[in-house]
Amino acid sequence: MPVDGKLLEILCCPVSKTPLGMLGKTRLEELNTLITNGEALFINGDKVSETLAEALITDDSRVIYPVQDDIPVLLEEKGIGTAQFQDF
Repeated sequence: MPVDGKLLEILCCPVSKTPLGMLGKTRLEELNTLITNGEALFINGDKVSETLAEALITDDSRVIYPVQDDIPVLLEEKGIGTAQFQDF
């Protein structure tokens, strides 16, 4: 079940305070391919080991946050910086 629209209206990046939106299906598939290939790191440097069913992305497309069990994980160290990927 996707993140509730009302909740999404008030969520923001805990670091930059940039608004968040749902990561689209195509980009989520691209991200999951990178995760499967071992090419995705969290901001703290740990490897992202599990593919994502849902994710949120900042409006400036710089950081992705996982959604686990319909709950956004908005912890700085669990963000996935998009600068590590080419043309994301």
